Amino acid sequence: MSVYTELTHENISNILQDYNLGILLSFEGIAAGIENSNFFIDTEQGRFVLTVFERMNEQELPYFMRLMRHLAAKGLPCPDVMQRRDGSLLFEVQDGDERKWGCVVSCLSGKTLDVLNTRQLHASGQALAQLHLAGESFAEQRANPTGTIWLQEHVDKVLQGTAKAYGDVAANLLRNELENHREQSWGDLPQGVIHGDLFVDNILFDGDEVSGIIDFYYAHTAPWVMDIAISLNAQAVMLNHDDDRRIQAFLSGYESVRELQEDEFQALPTLLRLAALRFWVSRLYDALFPRGGAMTQTKDPEEYRLKLLFHRGE
Repeated sequence: MSVYTELTHENISNILQDYNLGILLSFEGIAAGIENSNFFIDTEQGRFVLTVFERMNEQELPYFMRLMRHLAAKGLPCPDVMQRRDGSLLFEVQDGDERKWGCVVSCLSGKTLDVLNTRQLHASGQALAQLHLAGESFAEQRANPTGTIWLQEHVDKVLQGTAKAYGDVAANLLRNELENHREQSWGDLPQGVIHGDLFVDNILFDGDEVSGIIDFYYAHTAPWVMDIAISLNAQAVMLNHDDDRRIQAFLSGYESVRELQEDEFQALPTLLRLAALRFWVSRLYDALFPRGGAMTQTKDPEEYRLKLLFHRGE
């Protein structure tokens, strides 16, 4: 989360006129993350999160709104989307000459952590399995927005800049790893809704227990074990001697809710590499082609190059 679209007290008050959430008391921008503009807003009815979407359009967004409402109704600790007085879930805001869309969601308790201990990793694995099971009854599907075509296009865009900034070895690694995954197919693995971006800044804790999962805007239909691979890379792999124990803590938590099949275990090593490649490429793109914003964060691409090498055994 970040702030690219700057809103005033008057702007937000005007947005809230179409909700039954009371008068705006105060607000503040949220700097963490990189995709959308986000604000904590305090009203007469409590604290909420207001999001203005920077990259997604009106056609893409209803899927995420309905998914969050579905998961919240199933008991998953995730944001519930607030309805406007006319029953709609999105508002419109003008940013200069550009029209953007946004939503208001419930604000969950707890806090994000920079590093998870093994008890928290176990709880995170449980929460991810609960998400997968809760999403089984969600009828809508969404294709992977960062699949093979996306990877090819973005590797092409960053290849020259990667060679210049990080050296020919890094550029060659991009080429080789992309080629390795180009012909892979995972359609036979158990699948459904996945979060797709369960980094530590998208999961809230109260002590060692998960109190919330947030930021579902990379959710799509994919093998569940791909979600596990993304989460392991983001939460468990620290590139130190404790990684095996941390990975096992997450997996044991997941399997305490949903048991993995043998073909999922067999696919996991390759999917850990694919997940590392996907986030290395997106971070390279953001670093080489930065966007302006009032409060922004660009994450270090090198972290995911090193994680990719770790899974390659190098």
